[in-house]
Amino acid sequence: MAGLFVLSTNTVSAKANAIVSNLSSTVATATIMLQDEVTAESNKGFTQVLKEQFIQGGAGFMGIVLLCLILGLAVAIERIIYLNMASTNTSKLKQQVEDALATGGIEAAKEVCRNTKGPVASIYYQGLDRAGESIESAEKAVIAYGGVQMGQLEKNVSWLSLFIAIAPMLGFMGTVIGMIQAFQKISAVGNLSASLIAGDIQVALLTTVFGLITAIILQIFYNYIIAKIDSIVNDMEDSSITLIDMLVDHKK
Repeated sequence: MAGLFVLSTNTVSAKANAIVSNLSSTVATATIMLQDEVTAESNKGFTQVLKEQFIQGGAGFMGIVLLCLILGLAVAIERIIYLNMASTNTSKLKQQVEDALATGGIEAAKEVCRNTKGPVASIYYQGLDRAGESIESAEKAVIAYGGVQMGQLEKNVSWLSLFIAIAPMLGFMGTVIGMIQAFQKISAVGNLSASLIAGDIQVALLTTVFGLITAIILQIFYNYIIAKIDSIVNDMEDSSITLIDMLVDHKK
């Protein structure tokens, strides 16, 4: 009995050692494969990964989200270029107009405004053009034309805010549709399988991610444009007051 016990113990120990050895070999192989996969993923560029994820998200909603991003960027770039061209050195323009009024009168000041770009110079010109009638007429012309210039500065900005609102909505809609498709497959098959619905859930989540990314990018440009418009409008209001004061002094 003691011999049989020792023999059976040795047999079990040998089998256990064999199982542990096989398990260790399997774990080592899986580790090597996982490391190779991680290395391969890390070697991919950001553009390639982004392209793959975009394709996996589906051409339907992803294409519409991409169109919102392209149109939004086009509007943002156009507004940024226009606003930068509309920005002028207000202090320098004030000094030039004041010197022209002192030396050459209204016509010399108007010539300075003609040779200067931007809404501030245009407002100066409109006020100077009505200065021959009365100070009240010049003030009304400055206020009226200031409103026109504000409309030009804010042109197409509403489209940018529209794209910011639509992009995440489209992403959420794609998510809802993907989840509906996943539940339809579960209902048709009758059992819950991760591999069955993984693709639909992945598409649903990718549409949301790209919709939010689009909205974030356009929101940054939108805030910059609004800040630029506010800065130019403040310069316009301050310059209007300064122009009226200069005209009053010139009349005296």
